[in-house]
Amino acid sequence: MADLVIELEENGSKGRYVYRPASGDPAEITYSVVNPTKIIVDHTGVPESMRGQGVGQALAEHVVKDARAKGISIIPLCPFFKALAQRHEDWQDVVEL
Repeated sequence: MADLVIELEENGSKGRYVYRPASGDPAEITYSVVNPTKIIVDHTGVPESMRGQGVGQALAEHVVKDARAKGISIIPLCPFFKALAQRHEDWQDVVEL
């Protein structure tokens, strides 16, 4: 699912990474900005129709990639994102566990 088109939407101190399928509801990871170098990932939402297809994983990987590129760190409050981060030692450069 690495070829998904994932968009970043920002609105003040809130933001989300979103994947919009051709039909149906979008999947998303939302975050809050703590300061210019830190965000809190607080929610992952994947519609039932997309579950088990790697969409949540692809969204999380996109967040990590962007964090590295922007030089920011991630505090994972979302249980899904936190569980992934605990299994990905290679994310520890940007995820604060």
